[in-house]
This record gives sequence, structure tokens and C-alpha cells, in this order.
Amino acid sequence: MLSSRLFRAGAVGLMLSLAGCATYHALPPPDHANLKPGLAQLDLTVPSRGTDGAARKIDSSKPLAPSDVGMIAVLNNPDLAAEPGQLDAARADLLSESLLPNPSVGIAYAFLLGGAATNDSLGLSIAQDIRSILTYDLRVKAAKARLAQVSASLLWQEWQVAQKARLLAVDIHADERELAARGKELKLLNDEVARVRAVTAAGNLDITVEAPLLAAQAGAESAIAATRMTLLKDWQSLDALIGLIPSARFAIAAPEPAKLVDDIGPMVKTLPARRPDLVALRLGYQASQLDVRRAIVGQFPAFSLGVAGGWDTSRVYSAGPTINMDLPIFNRNQGVIATARASRSQLRAEYQARLDDAEGTSKALLAREQMTEANLKNAQSASKEADSLADSALRAYHQGNLGLRDLTDYQTTALERQLDVLGYQRTLQETALALSIELGVGFPKTMLVSPSEVKNP
Repeated sequence: MLSSRLFRAGAVGLMLSLAGCATYHALPPPDHANLKPGLAQLDLTVPSRGTDGAARKIDSSKPLAPSDVGMIAVLNNPDLAAEPGQLDAARADLLSESLLPNPSVGIAYAFLLGGAATNDSLGLSIAQDIRSILTYDLRVKAAKARLAQVSASLLWQEWQVAQKARLLAVDIHADERELAARGKELKLLNDEVARVRAVTAAGNLDITVEAPLLAAQAGAESAIAATRMTLLKDWQSLDALIGLIPSARFAIAAPEPAKLVDDIGPMVKTLPARRPDLVALRLGYQASQLDVRRAIVGQFPAFSLGVAGGWDTSRVYSAGPTINMDLPIFNRNQGVIATARASRSQLRAEYQARLDDAEGTSKALLAREQMTEANLKNAQSASKEADSLADSALRAYHQGNLGLRDLTDYQTTALERQLDVLGYQRTLQETALALSIELGVGFPKTMLVSPSEVKNP
């Protein structure tokens, strides 16, 4: 009778435990590409990051500023689409570490088969692992630190994608301006070649005069072809970055003037608390510190505490505590401690190397920025002077005091000076963006993980 009641109770318990289990649902992989034909098919809504702020939608009907192009890349970059999965995996690790192991329950029932005894025997026990309780706080804190680390690392990835898209937008705008300037230069040379050929055909000019013009014309055509190829590659890279087909095009506005800094010392000092990749490394190192402490606490032998009771075949009842523990003779968790300490040392070295690289690269970029700025001022002055000479040459030509060949030389020189200015402006924009990445300046005020999830790591 008793055995029947125990069987029914066990069956009910098994059914209840199965009712709370997760079930399997198949999730097939995608079978086609997901590239969009234009901006209208992309996600253009910038979510609010504050309690009072409202979501903003980027207007794709107007020329887009490089900063908006960067935000569109963050919202639609195919590689960043895996961010929720990485965060979910980190949250799952935190959940696993936040759960204590289940108590162990034992039931032993022996049927009486013969002898002087009077009834069957029954033994019941329940025990809980104590070592998991001792290391619980350290495990949870380490898991929270790693969740915050994943969040900071993903924020750094978002920033890099945004800056790469901004840089490509700046390059595309510069490519188009360079292409327009080189087109004017080629038109001047083509017109001059046509006039020289007409005069030569009339027998009024020696054919050797055409040779330097043809060489300049070939060089201009080659430069235009190279610029067109660069523009095509930049567009294809930008389309891939924001999830568009390679032939998609849209208008890009002129970039804002580069914001230059004279002294980066204060910003370099605060890098560890501001740049997400350094923050992620610090959080990883914090988690490794907790792992070392956990490994040391883990020297405490496996220890289970519980209670057991029941009756024997003479119907004698008994109950009392039970203790099960390992004898720390061969394994005193020394291997785990050594691994944790080695990982901590490795992370510390990686953090130091990243910090050194950030400071060194920032100072190198600052020096490059300052030199580019000086070169740009010189190029602008030279371009202004060349434009003035070209205007004077044009007036002299209309007055009959200057030949057409000389006028073309003045005009092409002015265009070359303009190209120098465009090149330095482009380099200055690129250097300023690279410096902003190294200094962690201009990061969006966003947090992938809620502060409540990583409170008291």
C-alpha cells in the first residue's frame, strides 16, 4: 500500500517537473540575401536613449550628413545584427550563475523477502551542496561584470562601424569634388588640344607643339579613371556596410569642418573610463579578479549537508544529519587557481598594451593633424594666388595680350592647386575622425545593457 502511494507521488512529481521544461522549436537558416535596394527600405529610426527624449527618423530625401550615414550604418549593419544574440548569451550565463544547484534527494526502499523481520525498509535523504553557496556571490558578480563587458565591447563595435561609415561618406564627397575638378582640367586640355590640332592642320604650327599637351591630356584621363574607380569602391564599401545592394546611391552632404584640438593630455588621462573597448577590458579584468578569488575559495572541499531518515525491517524509526565531503588529498583546486591567475595576468598585459597603443596612436594622429592643417593653409594660400593669376590671365587673353596656350597653363595650374586643397581637406577630415575614435570623443550616450542588470558587479 505504501509503495503504491510512493509510486503515485513520484509520478505526479515527474509530471510537474516535465510541465516546466522548455520545448524545442526548429529555426531554419535564411535561404536568401537580405540586401535592400535603397534607403527607403532600411531602418531609419534612431531610438531614444533617454527617459525624456523622443525617437528621431532620418530624412533620406535630403542629402545626408556623414554623421547620419554613420547612424544608419549602426541601425542596419549586417554584422551588428548579431548583437542581441551575444547579449542574450551573456544574460544566459548570468542566469546560470545566479541559480543554485538543486538539492539531492534519495529514496531507498527494500522489500522484505524473508527472515525474522516484520516489514519492508525505507530510507529517505535530502542534501544540499554547500560549496556552491560559498562561491555564489563571487560567481554572480563575475557574470555581471562579463555582461557589462559584452555590452561595452558591442558599443565599441557600433562606434567603429559608425566611424567607418562616416569616413566613407567623407571620402565619397571628396571623390566627387575631385572628379569634378579633374573633369574641368581635362576639358581645358581637350579644348586646347583641339585648337592646336586645328592650327597645325592649317600649317600654322609645328606638330611637336602638340606632344606636351597630349602627355598632359593622357595624365588627366588616367587620373580621372583612377578617381572614378576609387569612388566606385568607396560606394560599394558603404553599401555593404549599411546593407544595401552594391549599385545603391544617395546624396551625401558636405561634411562639417573638422574639430581640431591642441592638447589631448586631459582626454588621454580619462581614456580608461570613457573608451568602450578599454572599459570592456577593465570589466574583463575585474571578472578575472573575481575568478581568482572564486578559485581560492574553491579550495574548500566539495561539501554536502543534509538529513536522512526512515525505518528498518524491524520498524525502528531513525533520522539525523548527513555530511558528504571530499578529502583534499590529491586535488586542492590548484589547477583551477593557476589557470585563473594566468588568465588574469594575460588580461592585465592586454589592457596595458591597448592603453599604450591608444595613447601612442592619439599623439601620432595629433601630430599628423597639426602638420596637415599647416599644409592645408599653405595650399589654400597657393590656390588663392593661382586663382588670381588665372583671372588676370583670362583678362589678358581677352585683351589680346596672352596666347591661348599660356591661358590654359594658368587655368590648369589653378585647378591643380584646388586639387591640393581638396586632398589636404580630405586628409584632415580622415585624421580628425581617426583621432576622435582613439580619444573616444563623440560616443553616443547609449547603453546596450540596463544599469539594473549589472548593478554591484
